[in-house]
Amino acid sequence: MARTQGSHSGITGPRVREVALKLFAQHGYAAVSMRQIAREVGVQVGAIYNYTPDKQALLFSLLEGHMEELLAAWEAEPRPEAPQDRLEVFVRFHIRFNLARPQAIFISYMELRNLEPAHFAVIETLRKRYEAALEEILRDGQATGAFSVPDTRLASYALIAMLTGVNTWYREGGRLSIAEVADIYWDMVRKAVAAG
Repeated sequence: MARTQGSHSGITGPRVREVALKLFAQHGYAAVSMRQIAREVGVQVGAIYNYTPDKQALLFSLLEGHMEELLAAWEAEPRPEAPQDRLEVFVRFHIRFNLARPQAIFISYMELRNLEPAHFAVIETLRKRYEAALEEILRDGQATGAFSVPDTRLASYALIAMLTGVNTWYREGGRLSIAEVADIYWDMVRKAVAAG
């Protein structure tokens, strides 16, 4: 297939990532070929390698980019002093951020198994940074007596799994708005960790 007239790296590079994300989410990493990605982008298959060394590097780039975006967005959130308020900020942030990126969330969980060990280690380190942010909030709440959880690390894993689970059922235009979902989940989280 001939190169799309007027295509260049500023447009084609991001398009390769966008198409790969969509195809990996729809069909799974293993089932998608570089030829399919090239066809959907509108370039010859050889041209794809101007934008990524191979399919593994493309998957890693998508997962790493997602985690870096998540961490940067979290760092930009307000940091109230009270642990209860910080936990509420975390809950609402996590739901809002994830629901805006359903394909990225899907491949971030479903395609980890397809990463080579060195790539997996990088993503795991980034994930642990995010989990640690929540665990720190829970520990601070334990210290002030605001929260009562038997194990802050386990609680952080459980809360993140619960919050991320919204992506499996939420559909835009459904019965509840994102804000209403966040209100309900915040109420459940607050009750789950509340002291006494």
